Amino acid sequence: MSRPPLVAVVTIGAAVTVALGIRAVLTHQAAVARRRIGKPLGEQSIDADRVWRRSLEGEPIDLLVLGDSVAAGLGAERRKETLGGRLAKGLGRRMRRPVHLRTAAVVGSESPDLAAQVASLSTDYAPHVAVIVVGGNDVTHRIPIPVSVLHLRETILQLRARGTEVVVGTCPDLGALRPVPQPLRRLIASMSRRLAEAQAEAAHASGAHPVDLRRAVGPLFFDDPDAMFSLDRFHPSPLGYRRTAEVLLPAVCAAAERALSSRRPSAAR
Repeated sequence: MSRPPLVAVVTIGAAVTVALGIRAVLTHQAAVARRRIGKPLGEQSIDADRVWRRSLEGEPIDLLVLGDSVAAGLGAERRKETLGGRLAKGLGRRMRRPVHLRTAAVVGSESPDLAAQVASLSTDYAPHVAVIVVGGNDVTHRIPIPVSVLHLRETILQLRARGTEVVVGTCPDLGALRPVPQPLRRLIASMSRRLAEAQAEAAHASGAHPVDLRRAVGPLFFDDPDAMFSLDRFHPSPLGYRRTAEVLLPAVCAAAERALSSRRPSAAR
């Protein structure tokens, strides 16, 4: 076998050098982003689990929230400002029934952690609606998209087997994170968009209803980051959670309607 021409060796060497240089830059920028964001909010979200709209008549609608720190409501200052609290209040108001909120979401979770969140539920627990919001940590921790989607799909199927309607809020657009320097921000923006698209496809195929958070609420985080992000400029502020809940709520109400209808006893003939 003939030896490769010198020009080919030089070209390959240059490409490897450039690739290593880019990787070093991105690694450095990731460290910069971590220092800028820090953990000023801690790692514990507010406990918002309770029966909301208790004064309304009827049996409570069971609402389950799974996922990461956004699903858990980190950054909210009061329980009614968490994503779960916002959804429970809105669902109760529109359905005119109490809503029993249960939050299994855990701060820092990735898609592979959804299995443990489902496992933490009793086997006879069958909520009417489950809302899943996950993906941001998958991107920042570089979990391959097929792996993320596999765990999401399995979680949806497990919930559907319980008779639960599922709504998936797809991965937010991480390009809105100002503390992350360029070009790393452009890279994670692209990765988050591709993950969101894959999540939506998996949700549809598994019998869940996806809500595209990037398109529905992402522009608000780009246009007014000071108002939409909390102190760490990474997690939503109370206003950010309010806007996120508003775009999820129509799908959550529709899911509750389907669940209630499917569980309603047939009228006696």
